[in-house]
Amino acid sequence: MSDLPHPPAQPEPIPVPQPSVAALVPVEPTADEAVRTRILAVRTEVGKVVVGQDAALSGLVSALLVGGHVLVEGVPGVAKTLLVKTLAQSLSLHFNRVQFTPDLMPSDVVGQMIFDSQASSFRFRQGPVFTNFLLADEINRTPPKTQAALLEAMEESQVTVGGHTYPLPQPFVTIATQNPIEYEGTYPLPEAQLDRFLLKLLVDYPQADQEFEIVSRHHRGMNPHDVVGSGVTAVASPADILHARELVKQVQVDDQVIRYIVDICRATRTSPSVMVGVSPRGTTALLHATKAWTWLVGRTFATPDEVKAIVYPALRHRLLLRPELELDGLTTDAVLDSILATVPTPR
Repeated sequence: MSDLPHPPAQPEPIPVPQPSVAALVPVEPTADEAVRTRILAVRTEVGKVVVGQDAALSGLVSALLVGGHVLVEGVPGVAKTLLVKTLAQSLSLHFNRVQFTPDLMPSDVVGQMIFDSQASSFRFRQGPVFTNFLLADEINRTPPKTQAALLEAMEESQVTVGGHTYPLPQPFVTIATQNPIEYEGTYPLPEAQLDRFLLKLLVDYPQADQEFEIVSRHHRGMNPHDVVGSGVTAVASPADILHARELVKQVQVDDQVIRYIVDICRATRTSPSVMVGVSPRGTTALLHATKAWTWLVGRTFATPDEVKAIVYPALRHRLLLRPELELDGLTTDAVLDSILATVPTPR
């Protein structure tokens, strides 16, 4: 009987090191991480009331992180007002809504001097612009004089009345809405004011399953006018917003990415479809929006992907197309499509 080789012994299991007691203790997030977690929790709170507006919500938060203002375009009834109101509640921010009408006066927005008979002197009565979130509903229905009353507030976060300057609360953001299809009786915003909006967001109809969820919630008794009653709670604070703004400033942007931003904006000025391209203010706006988006997605340095993610809302309202092409149905988003396809992306 021949000697058969013995089967190899089973290898000894690799010893698994036991974690120390210190390793079992959960690591507390840093203050910076905690702020970002609270800001991101806003999506869950808003989702308790608003369905299917994730892109618009991300745009609003991005603008808030860099102190930018937002123009929201969409047909009536797609929850534009509800979205802003719910966002303000989840961030512990004060919210005012002004319905812009043809007879609205500048003093109805910024405030006015009134005579105090008891003190025998004039005093300033604040207008609705003294808030954190100002919703200028249907801004294109009011005359240019009243539209211009917002310019100083949007640009410098202050208003001047009677020769005195009054600072606005911080953070301060203007969200203006306009209807894209009703032109009769409207006053289109001038280019100078459009350029002061960091982003232009397009709010469309919800998808079929989203609309089903909206109707189902109403069937179950949800009251869109009672945000608190719908379970929305404050998960962040104004201090968190101000802290987050400092963190966004620290986001790194390589020279190649800055060059990419500049090349995109300069390409709009030479496009044969465009009469007026993006101004240098628009170029810096795209940079700031990119840094905010980068921070929101959890990165500490910006890449071309973040630029492409925010370029449409950051630039679509800054292009003035040739009238004959606009009549043929050309859109600014289509022009940006062609520009992104031709401008080389840095590796």
